[in-house]
Amino acid sequence: MTSARELDYDIEDEVLADSPQALKALGSETRLLILDLLLDRAATTTHLADALGTPKGTVGYHLKVLEKAGLVHIVRTRKVRAMTEKYYGRVGRTIVMGATSSDTDPLYMIHAALREVHHVEGEPLPMFTIRRARIPESRAVEYAEAIAEIAAEFAAEPREGTRVYGLLAGIYPTDVPTFDDEDGS
Repeated sequence: MTSARELDYDIEDEVLADSPQALKALGSETRLLILDLLLDRAATTTHLADALGTPKGTVGYHLKVLEKAGLVHIVRTRKVRAMTEKYYGRVGRTIVMGATSSDTDPLYMIHAALREVHHVEGEPLPMFTIRRARIPESRAVEYAEAIAEIAAEFAAEPREGTRVYGLLAGIYPTDVPTFDDEDGS
């Protein structure tokens, strides 16, 4: 079985999506699903349409948006009868979103996770936890970096098994009240 580490074309470990065009391209669930499928292997419009259960014309449109945004590219072609099949691949294993405009929903990842989470009673996953800690910002940044490392390790796992799992984690400032630093006695 092909894994993210065994793709048959060159791919960067990480690419930055910071242009308005790239950020807009990442705002579509269909395009995100296409990008996820392309972690398994390069694919044609037909392969992707079959996997998504979506018309080829729709997939072709989304591939063009991703290509213009610099997030996918044609990694090879193959002649089939009188036609040339184009195989698309990702440009990066991980796509890091750059600064977004003020009108972009900062919680888009949480909303995406809520839309795609699949819960089956009796299964051990999903598992979520929420914790709060009153710590210096420098420590919060260290935890964020550790989470980013775990997320990269998670994304680099071989593409196998029968189900796709998601990982959602973050460090965020809250408006949870605190006591003054004075002794409360």
